Amino acid sequence: MSTGESWGPAEPAGPTGASVRTRTLRRASLVLGVGAAAAVYLWHTDPHQPGQLLIPCPFKWTTGLLCPLCGGTRMAYDLMHGEVVTAFHDNALLLTLGGPAVAYAVGRWLVTGLRGREYRPRLSGRGNAVVLGIAAVWMLARNLVG
Repeated sequence: MSTGESWGPAEPAGPTGASVRTRTLRRASLVLGVGAAAAVYLWHTDPHQPGQLLIPCPFKWTTGLLCPLCGGTRMAYDLMHGEVVTAFHDNALLLTLGGPAVAYAVGRWLVTGLRGREYRPRLSGRGNAVVLGIAAVWMLARNLVG
């Protein structure tokens, strides 16, 4: 044994509960602020009207086809203005499956983080296949049916 070795208790591996809580609050505040600013901008910018200053879909721009997320901005605008039926027509899959899935993941991340634990969502290979399969079928249906 060399003279510089220590046999005391090891340092805890990973972040402490307090640092996880602080980081979670900081990230949640940042996301809430950016989301609120985007919502205020979108409230006054109708994506149904041409000529609005909004980020175009790069997939649609390059291929001319609708991607599984196309219509998400219009859907968010319509939901903010209480037009649920119109939002459903903008992107039915994103409204019925995507919104609840994101709300669950964000809620679980926030609750777990505030309890001082890390949350890292992971999909299994089967879960990835299901998500990609649903997205592919939705994209084909939207582009073939019109």
